[in-house]
Amino acid sequence: MSGPDRSAPHRFPGIGTGAAAFLELLARDAPAAEYDAPLAVARVAGLPPEDLDVLETARRAAIEIRSTLARSRRREAELVALVETAADLAALRDVDAVLHAIVSRAHTLIGADVTYLTLDDPERGDTFMRVTHGSVSARFQSVRLPMGAGLGGLVAQTAKPYATADYTHDVRFRRTGDIDGAVTEEGLVAILGVPLLLGAQVIGVLFAANRDPRPFARHEVTLLATLAAHAAIAIDNARLLQASRDALTELSAANTMIREHSAAVERAASVHDKLADLVVRGGSMEGVASAVAEALGGHLAVLDTDGAILAEAAAEADGGGEPAVRSPSLTTERSNHDGGADSLTEHDERAQDLTALIAASTATGRAVQSGARMVSAVTAGPEPLGALVLTREAGSAPGFTATDQRILERAALVTALHLLISRSAVVAAERLGGDLLSDLLAVPVRHLATLVERSRRIGVDLERPYVVAAVDVAPADRARLAFGAGRLAGAERGLAGSHEGRTVLLLPGDDTSATAQRVLTKLKDGLSEPITVGVGGPATGVQAFAEAHAEAVRCLIALHGLQRTGSATGSADLGFLGLVLGGGDPREVVRRAIGPLLDYDGKRGTDLLGTVEEYFGSGRSLARTGEKLHIHVNTVTQRLDRAARLLGPDWQEPSKALEIQLALLLRKAVFPT
Repeated sequence: MSGPDRSAPHRFPGIGTGAAAFLELLARDAPAAEYDAPLAVARVAGLPPEDLDVLETARRAAIEIRSTLARSRRREAELVALVETAADLAALRDVDAVLHAIVSRAHTLIGADVTYLTLDDPERGDTFMRVTHGSVSARFQSVRLPMGAGLGGLVAQTAKPYATADYTHDVRFRRTGDIDGAVTEEGLVAILGVPLLLGAQVIGVLFAANRDPRPFARHEVTLLATLAAHAAIAIDNARLLQASRDALTELSAANTMIREHSAAVERAASVHDKLADLVVRGGSMEGVASAVAEALGGHLAVLDTDGAILAEAAAEADGGGEPAVRSPSLTTERSNHDGGADSLTEHDERAQDLTALIAASTATGRAVQSGARMVSAVTAGPEPLGALVLTREAGSAPGFTATDQRILERAALVTALHLLISRSAVVAAERLGGDLLSDLLAVPVRHLATLVERSRRIGVDLERPYVVAAVDVAPADRARLAFGAGRLAGAERGLAGSHEGRTVLLLPGDDTSATAQRVLTKLKDGLSEPITVGVGGPATGVQAFAEAHAEAVRCLIALHGLQRTGSATGSADLGFLGLVLGGGDPREVVRRAIGPLLDYDGKRGTDLLGTVEEYFGSGRSLARTGEKLHIHVNTVTQRLDRAARLLGPDWQEPSKALEIQLALLLRKAVFPT
C-alpha cells in the first residue's frame, strides 16, 4: 500500500477538527511525548475507529512538522554560528589564535568530545598535530600522520572527508603503531575528518571525535566541512598577514641596521680624522690616548713591545672633573725606582691573559676582546710596535660593539703612524745628538763655540751640570739599547750615542748614584743579556765632559773586574776604590763609612768612634780595648753593640771592616780636630 501523495495539496487528508489539539502542541513547542496525549484521551472517550485513525494521522503529521521545525531551527542556529565564526576568524590576525578559534568553534558546533587540527608538512611529506581541544593525552597531542595512513592521512592525501563510527574496527584505514597507540590512549572511537582546502591544495585536516561509537550525521559532515572552508581562508589570510608583518619587521630592522651602520661609520671616521689631525699637528701620545678613551668610554693604555705604558687616559664624566670610568688595574706594576716607567707584571695571570690577547690581535690583524677588555695590536707591516688596551669597569657600559672594535683598530693604525714618526724623530735626534756627543767627549775638545751653538739647537744647555753614563751590553742587544738610550735622553733633555764601542748618555743632574740606577732601570728591560752602567761627574762645561766620561769608563771597568756585571755605580759608590780611580770625594767616602758614628757622638757627646778605633787597634780584643780605655769589658761590649746597630750587622766582615779602618785613618786628614 502506497503512502500519502506528497504532491497533493494535503499530505494528510481527512484531518478534522480534532487536529486542533496537535496545532496547540506545535504552537507551544511541546515535547514529543505530549503528542500521544490527545489520542489517548480519544480512546478513553470511546471515539469510533475511523476518528481514531484521523487523530493518529494528525499526530504523525504534527510530529513530522515538529521535526522539520527543529531541523530548521538547528540549521538556522548552525548558519548563524558559521556566520559568527567566519566574522570572528576574519577579525583574528595571529595564526595561532586562528587555529585555536577553529578547533574551539568546531567543538561547540558539532558537540564532539575532542576536536583537533593537523597541518601538512611539505618538507617531511606528512601531517602533524597542531592544535587540540578536549584532548588529555600528551602522546595524541604530538602524533604525526604519514600521508595515506590512518583516517587523517587518508583525508590529507585524497582531499575528501572521511568518517567512522568505530575507528578501531574500521578496515578502510591503513594503520600504524603510533597512530593506533595515540588514538587508543586518547580513547577515541568515532572520528570525522574534513580537509582544509585552498583551491585544490590540502593544507591540513579538521577533526571532530567522540569517545563512544556514534555515527556522524550528514549535516554534521556538511557543517564541519563548511567550517573547514572558512578556516582554510582564515589560516591563509593570517599567514599572509604574518608574512607581511615579518617582512615589515625585517625591513624595519634592515633600515635600523643601515642607519646604525651609517652612524657607526661616521663615528669611526670622525674619531679617525681627529686622531690623524692630532698626529699631523704633532700631538702627543697622551692626546691620542685621551681622544680614544673619550670616544669609547673607558680606560685606554698605550703599551710598547715590552709592555711598558707609553701613555694612558680615562674617559671623564659629563659633568667634568671626575672620571666616568675609574682607571682599573691594567695588570701593571708601577716602578718606584726614581720614576721608572710602568710595565706589565710578568707573574700576574691577568698579564698573561693580556699577552695572549695581544698575540691573538697581532696574528689576526683585528681587535680582540675578553670580558671588560679589548686589545688591538699596533704594528707596522710585520713589525710589532705595541698595543692599545681598552678596559671598562664591570657594569659601566654594555659590551663592546663592532663600531668600538673598528674605532680601536683605526686608533691602532694612527698610533703606529705616531710611533713611526716619533721613531724617525728619535733616529734623527740620535744622529745629531750622537755626532754632538762624540765631539763633546773628544780629546782635545775643539770648536767650543760651534759645540755650544749645536747644543742649543737641539735643546741641550751645556751650562747645566750633567752626569755621563757609559753602558756595556751584549752585541746582540746594542741596537735595542741604542734606541732605548735615545728615547731616555730625549725625555730628559740630554744626549745619547755610541762612543768608543759603548752606548754613552749625557743626562742633566748632579746625583751620580740616582742617575746610575735610573739608567739601569730604564734600559735593562727587553734585552737578552744584562747591562752594566758606570757613571762619572757631575760635570759642567764642555771641557769637563771628557774627564767625566773617562771616570764613567773606569767605574765600568771596575764593575766588570769586581764581577758585578748587571749593576750600576759611580765612583762615589765604590768607596776607597773610587778614590783610587780618581773620582771620589774623601769627605764623602768618610761619611759613607762611619758617618752614623760621627753623628751619634756629635749629638750625645759619647765616644763610640774612639771605642771602635781602639777596638781595631787592639786586634779586636775586648780585654785590651777595655784596658786601653780604662773601662770594664762589659762597657766595651755595650758600646760595640751600639756601634753595630749604627753601622750594620756586617760591620766586622773583612771588606766592611777594612773600609771602616781606612775611613778612621782618612778622617784625621779630612776632618782635623
